Amino acid sequence: MDSIFTYNPSHWVPFRDREVLERVRQIKKTDLTRHANPKFQIRIVKDDEAEFIFISDMFYRIKQASDTGKKLVMILPNPVPSYRKVAYLINKLQIDCRGLTVFAMDEYADEAGRIAPETWPHGFTYAMLHNFYYQIEEHLRPPRSQFHAPNDQNIDFYGKMITDEGEADICYSGPGWTGHLAFIEPDAPEFDAPLEEWKQMGPRIVTLSPFTLAQNSLHGSFGMSGDIALVPPKAATIGPAQVIASKARLEMHTLSVHGTATAWQRLISRLVLHGPVTPRVPSSIHQILETECIIAETIARDIEPDWDKGY
Repeated sequence: MDSIFTYNPSHWVPFRDREVLERVRQIKKTDLTRHANPKFQIRIVKDDEAEFIFISDMFYRIKQASDTGKKLVMILPNPVPSYRKVAYLINKLQIDCRGLTVFAMDEYADEAGRIAPETWPHGFTYAMLHNFYYQIEEHLRPPRSQFHAPNDQNIDFYGKMITDEGEADICYSGPGWTGHLAFIEPDAPEFDAPLEEWKQMGPRIVTLSPFTLAQNSLHGSFGMSGDIALVPPKAATIGPAQVIASKARLEMHTLSVHGTATAWQRLISRLVLHGPVTPRVPSSIHQILETECIIAETIARDIEPDWDKGY
């Protein structure tokens, strides 16, 4: 009997090149950090060090800007409870943050493209404000007008708002299950374009992938219960143009299922780092940029079956 069973990935899967997928599945932890672009610096760290690196990088940039009297423009992902730790350090050392300007990279939207308000407790803007902005002592905070997020009033010129600040000094990101960057989905019709045109695309409302609904249903804000009906169907997001224009980028591949060995990010990390640069894997754009990429050991571990595990 023939034991070989071959099939094509489901049509729901955004990137379906079987040869490439099999190649990246076979990439061992020891080979993950090798890349032809010397400016794409990949580093594997212990799981408990990854958050510390993120917090340290944010705090260092904020303190350096304060010490030199320079402004600092950040593009930030959400929801990130770690922002509370950054705020703690700011308060402890009494860092003046009046020169800090923040742009949230995305926010949810409903089926009509109406963006969630900052008061919606499941939203990214709400999380950013309550985990970061309002955690900073009032006399150290920048004006509220310097903390931006996509909304119904600014989405059409959100990219220009960042450009008017001289572009972002740093953009923090990490790939989603689909390889999305922010909510730049690989299968969204709103971002359907050839690579060179896609690279110039800016903020817009986008249709979320079913895989993103599943991923985000595991967030604490949605109850960690697989409630895919609770995750909104669309989102507002920055575009590839804002990531490319940023003066620095820190890409974090650190997400497992609440600290376990189970990680939907393990395969997509390899595809992002060592697959083709394509809109079908949006985070792959980092391969041709100057980006620092941090990979947690749980994500870097070899991909292999474990028949002692069930669901």
